Amino acid sequence: MKKVITVIVVIAVLLFVLMLLGPFYVLEEGEQAVVTRFGAIVSSQGSAGLKFTMPVVDTVIKYPKKILSWDGDAQRIPTAENQFIWVDTTARWKITDPVKFYESVTTLEQGWSRLDDVIDSSVRTVIADNPLNEAVRNSNIISVTKSPDIIIGDEAVIEGSGIEELLKANFTATSYEEVYKGREILSEEMFNAASKLTAQFGIELIDILIRQIRYSDDLTESVYNRMIKERRQIAEFYRSYGEGKKAEWLGKLDNEKRSVLSGAYEKSETIKGTADAEATKIYSAAYGNNAEFFEFWRSIESYKKVLPNFRKTLTTDMEYFKYLYNADGR
Repeated sequence: MKKVITVIVVIAVLLFVLMLLGPFYVLEEGEQAVVTRFGAIVSSQGSAGLKFTMPVVDTVIKYPKKILSWDGDAQRIPTAENQFIWVDTTARWKITDPVKFYESVTTLEQGWSRLDDVIDSSVRTVIADNPLNEAVRNSNIISVTKSPDIIIGDEAVIEGSGIEELLKANFTATSYEEVYKGREILSEEMFNAASKLTAQFGIELIDILIRQIRYSDDLTESVYNRMIKERRQIAEFYRSYGEGKKAEWLGKLDNEKRSVLSGAYEKSETIKGTADAEATKIYSAAYGNNAEFFEFWRSIESYKKVLPNFRKTLTTDMEYFKYLYNADGR
């Protein structure tokens, strides 16, 4: 009887020690695990719940089942034209085969490191094989988009105003290179190249996106110089257009001025002729009524105009001055 009790006690103690060593583990939702025994993979678990493992000899390595993000460092990469640009990419991935992942990568940190190598390599290869416009643009919409109305003064330039033809003649020569792929297609090419390599690590690559592309310093200066040149061309066009409009309006103003002056001169001559005729008529009537008084009045009016202009009068013994000292003449 004592032996049975001893066996039961020993069994109970062993069970108690086993429970203390933790034969169970919990797998949460969104987790998966690989169980190893002395370094060799025993099993893998993908469903959530309470799981049993051999204590001491078994090791449980948990991995997330959720979608993870990868953020790479910006790379300075030459395009097909050997123009350097900075490319910043991001990606999403998840662990689909924890056994492969453990065998080839083991830890998440090493997984991100492997993705650095694979994705950076695919990005560099795709960018280097394509021209610059394929990377910075996604479509040809810039070539077909109608430019907005151009404002000159307080009026918007509309069709038929004349400036539209000038703009077409001067600035439609600025053409944009055709885009055959675009940024989205390049992202797909990067994804296709990288996903072939990530599968061997038990990783499923969901997508790769080009987050940002910016010019390198030397290319930025070249782009800025081109933009400045284009702005200066447009400024010169507006100046030229303004000078042309100025000359046009000055010509119209000069023509209107001449027309107004011509009309005014014609009208003044007509009024003057009418007034002279009326004055002659009045003078003739007055002269007919009293010729002597008319002659006297004309002489006095002449004295008023002429004498103030004389600096010195040497004699008044002239027929012209006959009414100067004698109202009756002499």
